[in-house]
Amino acid sequence: MNNITLAPVQTDQPSHLMPVFGRQPISFVRGRGAYLYTEDGTEYLDALTGIAVCGLGHAHPVIAEAIAEQAATLIHTSNLFEVPWQTAAAQKLAEVAGMEEVFFSNSGAESNEGAIKIARKFGHMQGIASPKIIVADKSFHGRTLATLSATGNKKVQQGFGPLVEGFIRVPFGDIEAIEEAAINHPNIVAILVEPIQGEGGVNTAPQGFSYLEEIRQICNQHNWLMMLDEVQTGNGRTGKYFAYQHTNIVPDVLTTAKGLGNGFPIGAVMTQGRGVGVLTAGNHGSTYSGTALGSRVVYTIIDIMQKENIVANAAEKGAYIVEQLRNQLADHQVTVRGFGLMIGIELPKDCGELVDIARDEYKTIINVTAGNVVRLLPTLNITQEQADQLIERLVKMIKAYLA
Repeated sequence: MNNITLAPVQTDQPSHLMPVFGRQPISFVRGRGAYLYTEDGTEYLDALTGIAVCGLGHAHPVIAEAIAEQAATLIHTSNLFEVPWQTAAAQKLAEVAGMEEVFFSNSGAESNEGAIKIARKFGHMQGIASPKIIVADKSFHGRTLATLSATGNKKVQQGFGPLVEGFIRVPFGDIEAIEEAAINHPNIVAILVEPIQGEGGVNTAPQGFSYLEEIRQICNQHNWLMMLDEVQTGNGRTGKYFAYQHTNIVPDVLTTAKGLGNGFPIGAVMTQGRGVGVLTAGNHGSTYSGTALGSRVVYTIIDIMQKENIVANAAEKGAYIVEQLRNQLADHQVTVRGFGLMIGIELPKDCGELVDIARDEYKTIINVTAGNVVRLLPTLNITQEQADQLIERLVKMIKAYLA
């Protein structure tokens, strides 16, 4: 802890922050690997990792060293100039993502904004004046005006109308609804979906990942862009570098963020196939797109993931956790689902209060989505000991809660 400056604690001062977050009554001052610590040194097992962000854990020494070295060298010059680390990071990301073009954004929402712009430009290039994009119920794509309009959750849209037009909503996993939309809406140019709906309850389509293969066929048939939102499912989270790699298809547009920067705010929108060359000079941009610092972080994280076989560990430990939870909770009307270390435990009743119980009684950080789904997003480099620790705490807590 030597030479580390902690943020001052001002418990007796009014907050000047906009009250947009429902904060829990706790704060953490440091982290190490899979654990977070309060100011008094109390240790918490982090099974949420900043909502699928810190895949390599907290205060990873190699990432910390890269950030410190780059911050002391050069943080930002703007895209008026060549940024060598940006070029290197784009090459590395394109290789693991199976894509051709990369644009670095600052968040998942901005990445999805970029995808929406690509779809609209793609439509206009074909003479379609009012292009439409198919999106899914219960989806979550962000909180900017366009992305919350694409999101299939009326709660996040409430109070922000009029929403952005141009989205056609269908039930998640319903191929017939997509085919019907194709008949009724001649101006469709793209489909935007999540391979797994994270905020919607860790939902996969009823037919599994073959849903993506069916969407690919429809997009090919109609000359649409297939666009995947892998903000949460990307960067090793599901046991593949990107979730679509559980199939044999490749999307035209791929978005990501969260684990891409391990806590550093950066995202990306990528293209291949029909998506290549749609955006040209002057069509898109961002002041902070691919800074030297952010790009070096991305490059460093991918390098660590490759050298340490992190994705394979996520697949192995995730399968183990799911199997153990299913076995040990078999008699409690609980459904456990997920891929890799993106896991949902669906309880037979609403369980939002388990967030507080897990934190206060079991010193474990989780969250609950869709009302009754405990969502687990632990570190991708979780050890066997930590996995067993997490399983033990969760099983004990859920059994007590359902008793």
